Amino acid sequence: MKLLYAIYDLIWGDLITIPLPGGGTLGLSLLVLLLVPAGVYFTVRTRFLPIRLFPHMLRLTVEKRTGGHSDGISGIQALVVSTATRVGMGNLVGVVAAISAGGAGAVFWMWVTALVGSSTAFIEATLAQLYKEKDPLYGGWRGGPAYFIHALMTRKRGKQRWSVIAVLFAVSGLICWCGISQVIGNSVSSSLNNAFHIPPLYTAIALVAVSAVIVLRKNATVKVLDIVVPIMAGCYFFVTLFIIVKNAALLPSVFQRIFAEAFGLRQVVAGGFGAVIMNGVKRGLFSNEAGSGSAPCAAAAADIDHPAKEGLLQSFGVFLDTIVICSCSAMIMLLAPDQAVAGLEGMDLLQAAMEYHLGTFGVVFIAVTLLLFSFSTFIGVLFYARSNVAYLFGDNWISQTLYKLLALVMLFVGCLAAYTFVWDLGDVGIGLMTIFNMIALFPMAKEALASLWEYEKILKQKN
Repeated sequence: MKLLYAIYDLIWGDLITIPLPGGGTLGLSLLVLLLVPAGVYFTVRTRFLPIRLFPHMLRLTVEKRTGGHSDGISGIQALVVSTATRVGMGNLVGVVAAISAGGAGAVFWMWVTALVGSSTAFIEATLAQLYKEKDPLYGGWRGGPAYFIHALMTRKRGKQRWSVIAVLFAVSGLICWCGISQVIGNSVSSSLNNAFHIPPLYTAIALVAVSAVIVLRKNATVKVLDIVVPIMAGCYFFVTLFIIVKNAALLPSVFQRIFAEAFGLRQVVAGGFGAVIMNGVKRGLFSNEAGSGSAPCAAAAADIDHPAKEGLLQSFGVFLDTIVICSCSAMIMLLAPDQAVAGLEGMDLLQAAMEYHLGTFGVVFIAVTLLLFSFSTFIGVLFYARSNVAYLFGDNWISQTLYKLLALVMLFVGCLAAYTFVWDLGDVGIGLMTIFNMIALFPMAKEALASLWEYEKILKQKN
C-alpha cells in the first residue's frame, strides 16, 4: 500500500508548485505536465486540426460505412464505444466538483483543455489504426497502445514476443478498468438508493446480471452501446437544452461569470486563480481521456478505409464529451440560484439543481442518467480490455472470460461497499497508462501526421 500511494502521489500530486500573485499557488501534477504540453504540441503540429477540420469531422459522423470487412465494426461504432467510456459519472459529479472547487471559471479551462486534447486523441487513434491486427476470436480488428508500443520497441530492439513497456501499459489498463468497475457499482447503487430507496444488494444483483448477459456474449457489446449511448447522450443534451431555453434570460450573466472568473482579478487577488485553472484543466483531461490510451483500443477495432478518418472521429469524441456533455452539467448547475444548492456537493448538488429546474422529475432523471452513463462505461471498458488481454495472454477464450468475470465481481462488490484502496488503484492504473502511452506518442507522431497529410491530399483531389 505504501508503494501504491507513493506512485499515486507521484502521478497525481503537485510535482511543481508555482506561486501566484495574491498568495495563491498553481500546482502542476505529472499528468498535467505531460498532457497539456503534449496537447499544445500536437495541436500546432496538426495545424490546429480541431478547428480547421471540425466541419469535416461532422460530415464523417454521417458518412456511410466504407470499410471492406463485414465482421468488423464501423468508424462510427468505434466512436460510440469510446464515447460510452468517456461519458461517465465524471461528466456529472466531476464537473460539479470542478466548479465547486474552482468556480465557474473552471468551465472555460475545461473547454481549452478539450481543444488541445482533441489533437492528442487524433494522434493516438490514428496510430491505433496504423498498427491494428486481425482479431481471430471476436472477428474484425484489434489493437491499441500495447500494439503500437510493441511495434516501436521491436523497431528499436528487434523482434520480441512482448515489449516491457507494452506489457506495463496492458497491465495498467486491466488494473484501471477493474478499479473503474468498483467505482461504477458504488455510484449506481448510491444514486438509486438516494433516488428510489432501492437496497444496494438488489442493485448489485440486477446490474451484474444484465451486464453479464451482455459482456459474456461474443458480439453483444457494440450492439447494446449502439442503442444506449445515442439515447442517453441525446436525452441529457435535450433536457439541458430545455433548461437553457427556459432560463435564456440568465445566459448572458452565466457566460459573463465563466469568463470573468476564468481570468478574473478577484480570483488572483484572493489566491484562488490556481484552483480555477487546475480544476478546469484536470476535469477536462480526465473526462475526455485524451492521451490515456483508452480510446485507441476502440479506434483500432474500426473497419475504415483510411486511418486518419478514425483519428478525426475520435478527435470529435473529445469535443462531444467535454464541450457538449460536460458543459450540459455545468449549465444545469450555473443556471440554478445559489440558495437552491447552498451547502451541497457532488451528486446531491446536481440533484438539487435538477430539482429546482424540473421538480421531482429532475431528481429521477439524474439518477437514471447516471445509471446509463455508468452502465455504458462498464460495457465499454470491457471492450477495451479485449485487446490488452489478448496481448498479454494470447488468443484464447479462457483469459478473456476470466477477466470479464473478475470485472463483474468488482462491479458487484462496488455496489455493496466503497473500498478506497481499489479506487486509488484504478487512478494509479490510468495514470501509468498515460505515461506509457505518451512514451510512444512523441516518437511515432510523425506517422500519424503523415497519414493526416495523405488524407487531406485525397480530400483535395476529390474536391
